[in-house]
Amino acid sequence: MAETTADVRRDIELTRERMSTTLQQLEHKLNIMQVVRENPWPALALAVGAGVLLSGSRTDVKAAAATAAATQGASSKVGTVLDDVVATLVSGVHDAFDSRVNSLVNELKSAIGAPTRTTNVDVSTETSSVQAPRAD
Repeated sequence: MAETTADVRRDIELTRERMSTTLQQLEHKLNIMQVVRENPWPALALAVGAGVLLSGSRTDVKAAAATAAATQGASSKVGTVLDDVVATLVSGVHDAFDSRVNSLVNELKSAIGAPTRTTNVDVSTETSSVQAPRAD
C-alpha cells in the first residue's frame, strides 16, 4: 500500500487541524476568566466555599503565632523602625486617598455647577481653629 505524497500531505494537514481544534478546546476550558463569565454562580459558590475552608483551617492564627515566636527576640529598635515605616506608609496612603476624594468631589461640584475650592484644606486643622462665637 504505497501512499502518494499528496495523500501523506493531506493526512498531515488533517492531523494539524485536529490538533489545532483540540488545543483551542483545551485553552477554552482552561481559561478561568471565560469559565467565570459563563458560570458566575458556581464560580461564586466555589470562591465562598474556598473562603470558608481557609477560614476554618485557622492558618492565619498559626502564621501569626509563628511570626510572633520568630520575632520574639528581635530588637526593639527594629520594631520602632517598622512602626515608623508603617506610619509613613499609612500617612501617604491617607494623603493620596484624601487627595483623590477631594478631586472627585471637586469634579462632581463642577459638574453640577457648585463652587469648588482650589486648595486642599486639612479638615483636622480647619475644625480645631474654628471657635464658636461667645454670647456676651
